[in-house]
Amino acid sequence: MTTISAGRRALVRLTGATLLAAPLAAFAQAAVPSDKPIRMVVPLAAGSTVDAVARAIAPGFGRVTGHPIVVENVVGAGGIPGTSQVVKAPKDGSVLGMISSNHVINPGIYKSVPYDSLKDVTPIAVLATVPLVLVVNPALPVKNVAELLAYAKAKPGQLNYGSAGNGSTLHLAGELLVSETGIDMKHVPYRGTGPLVTDLIGGQVQLGFVSISQVAQQVKAGSLRALAVSTQKRSEVLPDVPTLAESGVPKYSFDAWIALVGPAGLPKPLVDGYADAVRQAMASPEARTAIAGQGLAVLNVGPDAAPAFFQTELVKHQKLVKQSGATLD
Repeated sequence: MTTISAGRRALVRLTGATLLAAPLAAFAQAAVPSDKPIRMVVPLAAGSTVDAVARAIAPGFGRVTGHPIVVENVVGAGGIPGTSQVVKAPKDGSVLGMISSNHVINPGIYKSVPYDSLKDVTPIAVLATVPLVLVVNPALPVKNVAELLAYAKAKPGQLNYGSAGNGSTLHLAGELLVSETGIDMKHVPYRGTGPLVTDLIGGQVQLGFVSISQVAQQVKAGSLRALAVSTQKRSEVLPDVPTLAESGVPKYSFDAWIALVGPAGLPKPLVDGYADAVRQAMASPEARTAIAGQGLAVLNVGPDAAPAFFQTELVKHQKLVKQSGATLD
């Protein structure tokens, strides 16, 4: 049996304490007063997937940073007003934003966006992706993607696919399917996912991409039929549903995502400290429960890799926006 000297035990304790304190050292360099809360702006509605993630990680993020976290929803115009507040915020880390893929879609569908989606934010971490599932009304006589493509090619322009609105991620997911397969479908934009799901079940539109969490129960109940998921890997929520790549569309891969950002120019030690704090918060029981409930896939994209991720996503989404012809003003 190995014995550890008292001196070595003390060193181990000291090293452990130093490691735990290391992330907090970054916050000491910030201009945020110790008693000042951190505003976490969510530029989407309360109850949305992004909002659910923000509220799930807020307690853990606050514990690590030593600041109370105030989650604030600032809605409208695809997230532009809320993100504008983050962009204009002091560069002291007191205001952060929990954003979605809309951030890289908006420059293509709005004539004027009052900030640069790459230059005017500091990406801290890309937290998770939001897998989508291609669903059809059960009355449509197709049971898999191959049958859907054959049906669409036999009846060009007769299939209607719905989305949550022009330029939404659900719209662009459909456009990518059109681009990759050459089928001809008519796009029907809705004002949000709720009305879309209602009309999918009612048969007013025959198919569409929807986030898995919003239709998993309907799929299991048989009121909607799932043909494929949009991501490269199958979803744990619907493990029997193949990916589109497995279903004969080999290059297809699309998902929405959620990221934590701050205004441009945040000090690097602060960014690194926040990235570590959000990583720890994502591992908390409340966050893991929320993530599982939303059907999300956790990512590990930190501040060093996040800018390149944003750049790649901007190029991809702008290409799809141009192809779709979507505009909102």
